[in-house]
Amino acid sequence: MTIRALYTVLMKYSILIATPFWGIFWLVILFIFCFLFVHTARLARLGLKYRAEKNAQNTDEKKPDTPTEKKEAPAPQTQEPIYYIVERKKKARASYSEPKQIRFKE
Repeated sequence: MTIRALYTVLMKYSILIATPFWGIFWLVILFIFCFLFVHTARLARLGLKYRAEKNAQNTDEKKPDTPTEKKEAPAPQTQEPIYYIVERKKKARASYSEPKQIRFKE
């Protein structure tokens, strides 16, 4: 076997080996790029949301209080919260009983 024939045989197999290698290499590079891009975009969105909330809080704090007419505060509601216990729907009925009221004293 001559050197030229040996070289041709080796190149034939090296191309077969090299092509999947480059395919896997570019697949890994593409995965890393997409992973970094997605996480960078998510962090940027999170940062923008945080920044917008912080700016909204700062603008609320910086509003000057102008003492115009002082309005009386409305009377606080003394009504207690009412909690209801409702029957679970086991099967279709024409009517249900009234819900029971529970009042908690504070």
